[in-house]
Amino acid sequence: MVNKIFFGLVLLGVPISVIGSLLYWPSVIMFIVYCLTIVALAGFMGRATESLAIVMGPRIGGLLNATFGNAVELIISIFSLKAGLVGVVLASLTGSVLGNLLLVAGLSFFVGGTKYKRQKFNVFDARHNAGLLIFAVIVAFVIPEVFTQDMSESSTMSLSVGISIILILLYLAALFFKLVTHRGVYQHTEKSEEHGEEVPEWSKKKAIIILAVATLAVAYVSEKLVHTFSEVGETFGWSELFIGVIIVAIVGNAAEHASAVIMAYKNKMDVAVEIAVGSTLQVAMFVAPVLVLISLMYPTHMPLVFTMPELISMVTAVFLMIMISNDGETNWFEGLTLLAAYFIMGIGFYLL
Repeated sequence: MVNKIFFGLVLLGVPISVIGSLLYWPSVIMFIVYCLTIVALAGFMGRATESLAIVMGPRIGGLLNATFGNAVELIISIFSLKAGLVGVVLASLTGSVLGNLLLVAGLSFFVGGTKYKRQKFNVFDARHNAGLLIFAVIVAFVIPEVFTQDMSESSTMSLSVGISIILILLYLAALFFKLVTHRGVYQHTEKSEEHGEEVPEWSKKKAIIILAVATLAVAYVSEKLVHTFSEVGETFGWSELFIGVIIVAIVGNAAEHASAVIMAYKNKMDVAVEIAVGSTLQVAMFVAPVLVLISLMYPTHMPLVFTMPELISMVTAVFLMIMISNDGETNWFEGLTLLAAYFIMGIGFYLL
């Protein structure tokens, strides 16, 4: 049913996006069309990566889901940088971290927990990710905020570029650790989530073609979406911060939101947690630093310096997620706790 709705939205949304932008239809209407089209396209990307995940295994599958889930946001952010909307980009990175750790993980734990009393996932992965989360969000994001208090603009950018390069290198090292040197070292003792052989929805070739076409379509629609932000903000009274933290983050991460919840409902918690936490790590250690480096090509540079509400929200989300996931098992109430934290922060950003 959902797949049919998404198919219909893509069939209608892509042509309307093209026609509406050529005929200069009202920004608010086009904003809604663009958002729905991106969400539907993200659904196709999610199904394609799920098919590839079955072929390639849960870790690579989780990584693929996180990568293509973040591809949408990376594309939106690049066009936002080009338009000089640095505040929106930083806010969307914050929203991505909060969305993945609190909304995606919270929904996954809650939905899965309504079907199963206890759901287990790889505790070694959870602990490994906890250390990386503390490094990526607390060390790499808080340090620039503290050190740049009395720095000039050029020194702030130099520090941001230095930290960005270190983050990218460490992220690549983390992938090498997980997928090469320590692959299979920390396997689950219980194979509770393998209920027979799963058959992928699409073949490997078909999934790759759909993924490529959907990504190109998302790139086109995202560029148009960015140009509606200022008018939509004025119409609804939304700040740049709220648009970035809530709207862009939810639209940009729609694919992995859906994938993680579906995986949790199927009791595949390793993949669900890998999508939620892996995606957060990818945003903090790869997407954010890459955007800092890309911004050097545009007139407005983006330093890796967040506002105090953004920083405190991200740090709180990291600690809450670590406390809840460190035991390697979860239930619906823990999911509800993460969702409650997300809504509290959402209200705060709306009222700012």
